[in-house]
Amino acid sequence: MIRRFLATVAVALGLSAGAAGATGAKPDYSAVTSREAADRLVSQDKLFKILLFPAEFGGEARPENIVYVPGGIPGIKDQLTGTLVRFVKQDLIDNLRVEPEYKGHSLVPARIRMFTTHKDKAGSFNPVIEIW
Repeated sequence: MIRRFLATVAVALGLSAGAAGATGAKPDYSAVTSREAADRLVSQDKLFKILLFPAEFGGEARPENIVYVPGGIPGIKDQLTGTLVRFVKQDLIDNLRVEPEYKGHSLVPARIRMFTTHKDKAGSFNPVIEIW
């Protein structure tokens, strides 16, 4: 029952939509291989810095916890984080792991995978934010 509910929430949040535009074509960030290149795109509002592990769960603004993502992704991540906060308050989850997946040497993750569990309950909520 919890698994079905969590899957419904993931679909409602559009967590598989990612950064694809109306045409469905995803951008290519394979050339963003240095912090300088990523910061240049941040200054042009083409990329945004977000915390990989959310501050709401103790994530800090340290280089290893900061990732660069295109527009739209910060909003998706914020919605997902809000859902996770609610799930913690409802005692549906008590553990969170976040893993970025990269293509080549790009600093822009291709996707962000989140894994949640509860030590005393069956089921999990494992949304994936598709980026490129």
